[in-house]
Amino acid sequence: MEVTGTRIAVAVDGPAGSGKSSVSRAAARELGFDYQDTGAAYRALAWLALNRGIDLDREADILTLLPDFDYDIGVDPNHYFVRVGGTPVTREIRDPAVSAVVSRVARIPAVREHLTGLFRSRIADGTRPGIITEGRDITTIVAPDAAVRVLLTASAAARTARRAAELDVSSTEAVGEQLSARDAQDLAVVDFMNAAEGVTTLDSTDLDFDETVAALVALIRAHPGSAALP
Repeated sequence: MEVTGTRIAVAVDGPAGSGKSSVSRAAARELGFDYQDTGAAYRALAWLALNRGIDLDREADILTLLPDFDYDIGVDPNHYFVRVGGTPVTREIRDPAVSAVVSRVARIPAVREHLTGLFRSRIADGTRPGIITEGRDITTIVAPDAAVRVLLTASAAARTARRAAELDVSSTEAVGEQLSARDAQDLAVVDFMNAAEGVTTLDSTDLDFDETVAALVALIRAHPGSAALP
């Protein structure tokens, strides 16, 4: 999985509000790589469960969605989209109702196993020189053999301030509570707060967005397999 031909796999983990999605997407755009947002798949499945009236307290009912889960995502960082069964759900999966239940779907081992297969297929197949895949367990479960593995993190205060600015709210207390709750739920499934062996920690607490992107790009370019990149 590390390299398919000359294709470089980059894995990025991190807690909520660390900037995984925006930073990874910008770095992919700069490098001419594909970009894969794995969290979107869990959100899309949660959206589908809500749309079909699935009882989220019944794991068996959720698993009935997997065999025909027709999920598609745009990996071109300039043309991002999410579709389920051909229906555009890029905005819908960010709805608060979906955010409130996505962890209940994502914590199911069979769901994670199924979606991991989808993620690995995206990593292996593509015409661009590389792909940056970001999420919660990318460096340890989805792509443990990726050429570059990074834990992107920041202090709780920095992550809260950034998410509050993103949501355009004046009070950060509620945002901080939401981030803490989200991390606590997801930590029950996978440890994304501590770098595994061989994973580089990129702490962006004292970096602005452009500096964080530049730092990630530098880590990728430092890998021997990146010598042929433009």
